[in-house]
Amino acid sequence: MSVSTEQPEVSVIVPARNEEANLAECLGSLVGQAGPSYEIIVVDDHSTDRTREIAERFPVNVITADPLPDGWSGKCNACCSGARVAKGKWLLFTDADTKHSGNSIEQGLREAEENGAAMLSYSPKQEVHSFAERALMPVIFAELAATYGPREVSDPYSPMAAANGQYLLIRRDAYDTVGGHAAVAEAILEDVELAKRVKQAGFRLQFRSSDAVSTRMYRSFAQMWEGWTKNLALLFPYPLRLALLRALEFLVVATGAFLLLRARSMSDAAEALFPLAVILLFYRRLLRAHFDWLSNMLAIFGLPFFTLLLLNSYICHRRGSVRWKGRLYGTKAAPLPSGTDPPNPAGGSLAVAVPAITDRKSE
Repeated sequence: MSVSTEQPEVSVIVPARNEEANLAECLGSLVGQAGPSYEIIVVDDHSTDRTREIAERFPVNVITADPLPDGWSGKCNACCSGARVAKGKWLLFTDADTKHSGNSIEQGLREAEENGAAMLSYSPKQEVHSFAERALMPVIFAELAATYGPREVSDPYSPMAAANGQYLLIRRDAYDTVGGHAAVAEAILEDVELAKRVKQAGFRLQFRSSDAVSTRMYRSFAQMWEGWTKNLALLFPYPLRLALLRALEFLVVATGAFLLLRARSMSDAAEALFPLAVILLFYRRLLRAHFDWLSNMLAIFGLPFFTLLLLNSYICHRRGSVRWKGRLYGTKAAPLPSGTDPPNPAGGSLAVAVPAITDRKSE
């Protein structure tokens, strides 16, 4: 079914800030979808590149995000601006760097309705190209899969809540009941915080990985470093402990590889049995992340990279500021230090309050 502008079933809202490299592919995958009637709203978040020009080439409603209120994250402000003009019974928030299968809207809506879920979120298939992407991303997503198990998140009797803002479908009445993105406007992890509020309000949550949508999150090492610095330490309850564990894991694996290479007899090779067992456990953990075999093989080099990035994220939050897309976010709360009780993903905040944002041009 073609894009509808009159009483659509779904309003697709795409917040976009300086997304000229991604937006055309995203909108091309959304226009002409099969299934329910829908509209597409692109929210230009005060871009300084060709984002708006590209969006206006497509049969979509292009609007400008409201002026950024003090303390709000740019994405929450853009999502609120889009939701304000949306007409659909359901709202689908999806990032400008995503690509959708021909029935991603229909599939998400059908799955949500079949499960009685007021909110459904897919963790997209991750596209990786560079060495750094292939090495790091499987490590991160394996950790995320272990921390936010889809079965537990989707269990209405579990307090665990999680969502991925790259594909977040929510019923309009549920969105309004919990206050929408305005209620989580100061959260850096606005998707997790919104999911938490939805579940606390008694609505059902559905969450899983899906190939219905894919994304290449970062196209350069600088983007990847900045993006994960913003988020990484907030995603795990014990960031310092986790960084230490992954550093030790890499040392054990490297030791095992060295012992195996220098082995001249079976007894020498036996010295590497424990490190080899650690390697096998590592690769077994990676299977949860659903990456290709080459990325899984290179992920061993992602362990020290993950450790450094997690420490950098923790330090930046403790110091009180992180950057993203030309904006400087001042953080009022920092991750808990190792050794304290972890936050409850549904009952305690995983997100950081943002009392001040300085808008700067993207570099």
